Amino acid sequence: MNLNPYVNFRGNAREAMEFYRSVLGGELELSDFSGFPDMGIPAGEEHLIMHGQLTTPEGLVLMGSDVPSTMPYDKPAGFAVSVSGDDADRLQQVWDGLAAGGEITLPYETPPWGGKFGMVTDAFGVDWMVALNAA
Repeated sequence: MNLNPYVNFRGNAREAMEFYRSVLGGELELSDFSGFPDMGIPAGEEHLIMHGQLTTPEGLVLMGSDVPSTMPYDKPAGFAVSVSGDDADRLQQVWDGLAAGGEITLPYETPPWGGKFGMVTDAFGVDWMVALNAA
């Protein structure tokens, strides 16, 4: 079994998933609604992403898609995507990338339990937590 974050967007999933590839690296696969004409997507929205999957060299998987205008969409609240590990340089790179154009809610600093930890809402409105494990 796998547990993979799946993030929904309203019209900018392609841009968001390409941004995440620039931050996390890896292979990005995108399928738009034009390949599935029987899904009843409104005219003009065929270019929207039906499914995207980013798989990083470290084995992380992030999925995402656009929500067509005919479906309800509210920005989810009460959760964050978390990235953690032991590679200080790599996690700093991830933090810097996610924070670019985003809003830092808790700076990436040393918390009382050690290591480093920070929280950021990226430029696409997705909440992230980045944690460097304590040594």
